[in-house]
Amino acid sequence: MFRHQKKYVAIMLTIIIFTTRAEKSNSCERTCGGYAIQYPFGFSEGCDIKLNCSSSNGMEIGGLRVNKVTSSSIFIDVPWKCNRSMQVIRSLFSNNFAPTRNNSFILQAGSSTLGCGVPATSLVGNQTELEDCSKEGHIISFFTIVHRKNNESDVVSYEEVNRNQCKFWFSAIAFDPAVSGQFQMLELGWWLQYPCPCHSDAKCKEVHLADGKLGFRCHCPENYVGDGYQNGTGCLICAKNDYYCKHLTSKLGKVGGGISVVLFLGLLAWLLYDNILRSLRKKAEKLLREVLGNSSLVVYPYNEIEAATNSFSDQRKLGSGAFGTVYLGKLHNQWVAIKKIKSRDNNNVVHVINEIKLLSLVSHPNLVRILGCWIGETKQIIVFEFVPNGTLSQHLQRQKSNVLPWITRLTIASETANAIAYLHSAIDPPIYHRDIKSSNILLDYDFKSKVADFGLSRLGLADISHISTGPRGTPGYVDPSYEHNFHLSDKSDVYSFGVVLVEIITALKVVDFSRPQNEVNLAALAVDRIGRGCVEEIVDPLLSSHEDEWTNYSVHKVAELAFRCLDSRRDIRPAMMEVAEELEYIKSSGCNKMEETTCTTSPGTSHIHENVRTQTLTVPADG
Repeated sequence: MFRHQKKYVAIMLTIIIFTTRAEKSNSCERTCGGYAIQYPFGFSEGCDIKLNCSSSNGMEIGGLRVNKVTSSSIFIDVPWKCNRSMQVIRSLFSNNFAPTRNNSFILQAGSSTLGCGVPATSLVGNQTELEDCSKEGHIISFFTIVHRKNNESDVVSYEEVNRNQCKFWFSAIAFDPAVSGQFQMLELGWWLQYPCPCHSDAKCKEVHLADGKLGFRCHCPENYVGDGYQNGTGCLICAKNDYYCKHLTSKLGKVGGGISVVLFLGLLAWLLYDNILRSLRKKAEKLLREVLGNSSLVVYPYNEIEAATNSFSDQRKLGSGAFGTVYLGKLHNQWVAIKKIKSRDNNNVVHVINEIKLLSLVSHPNLVRILGCWIGETKQIIVFEFVPNGTLSQHLQRQKSNVLPWITRLTIASETANAIAYLHSAIDPPIYHRDIKSSNILLDYDFKSKVADFGLSRLGLADISHISTGPRGTPGYVDPSYEHNFHLSDKSDVYSFGVVLVEIITALKVVDFSRPQNEVNLAALAVDRIGRGCVEEIVDPLLSSHEDEWTNYSVHKVAELAFRCLDSRRDIRPAMMEVAEELEYIKSSGCNKMEETTCTTSPGTSHIHENVRTQTLTVPADG
């Protein structure tokens, strides 16, 4: 470790001189109990952006706990709660922050307010007890989301949120366009006032406010580190890929006011921490080797992976998920999908090893196959087989093909159900996927399904199978009882698969705010129509136009099965094995009626499959 000490001293001396700007204002208190926060935030009147300090919650705004602060946003926790005053929302609007357009507010009407939405129990589940809610359950909720347009502001106004004159604020969903929504959370955008407060080497980004004015945020250009602010740490140049410079200076943002000697000692402590961190990484690599055992998985060198993706070029990006971004790459003359884990914190390696461990346990033709990995000090990679024909969601939404015939949809449903049943029944202990959705069902050129993305999956061990660290998954697919009771079981996957079955029948979006208020959630819409015997009202029109007697019969049978999967009573739902068997029976009944066809394609789809098979894989010019 000490072979770099000359370099450390040079960097730290530069930092000490460089950071006197950040220390010139001692009137801002930047610590709150065990929390410390960087410029421009603090907990006293002398701070550019003032947060509140609570002995119980730590950082908070308007009495709500601050979950995290990023370079552009403040995320706050908003637990489900009836009769929370709308004045709490008003407290989230200030001269330096306001809710962004990446949110959906869930508002509650008073008893005398008309036309303000749907029963809250339809959102959170009939069996759930909510804070301050009447036992009768006559709670009215309203979803509203403010869509972004090119000429609109980055943040919303209080008048936009309160346009329906609802009386109370029930909760919120923060939507990340690259990932998925997070229940019971709200995103605030923050900014500083004119003039632009950036360091001379920093770039100034405009924030368009609801009143037509501008706010500003700063960031350092490539190969610079620091917060970018003139009164913060500014920008310090680092050589490209200089690990020590970037990591030492990145710690400045976590240090409040104080004298340079304290900062110097803090950085020395960081050197010791960095050495410990390296030791932990080595232990993680050793653990990975233990996980792999005699597995045939390949540990690819990082430089090979980087070259295979053209340095993780945006042109090679296939998609993003909760824990990482997936790129197209070519390793050893084989096209592969390369998942680069997001560097959120030092616990990412746990999620990576979890996914590798789970996938190394399974072998099924309808589960995506893991080929290899790479675990490094700051980066983690998983390499999968490449499934080239997009996702079920893309096909149902007409993004990949104009029509997906019924027998093809039914076959995909049957194969997917068999894969999930395998996870639940053929593995000991069982594996609960926890993020079953149409965008995680990949399709090859023969429309064979492959279930993907095991980043949230868990082993169903007997002593912990009913306990979860918190609700995970995608809005619209999450089992309501799991969302609120953290009760994890195989029936949570059954519920999510029930939503997929409804998608297959309807080709509708799972959450769509353009639909009537009580039909925003596809599961609620389907349960209502199927329960009233009105399945034909929600069947995909492209299926109805080619309907025959068997198609009509089988669509209704699948709808009935979906209705059972979506039962709010967890114990009433069928097991996944029963679901798979029922789908196989429905599919077989159709195959027996079709002469000279197989169960994987129908006469109406053979030309589609042939066209797909003859397509040439389009590779970006850079690769």
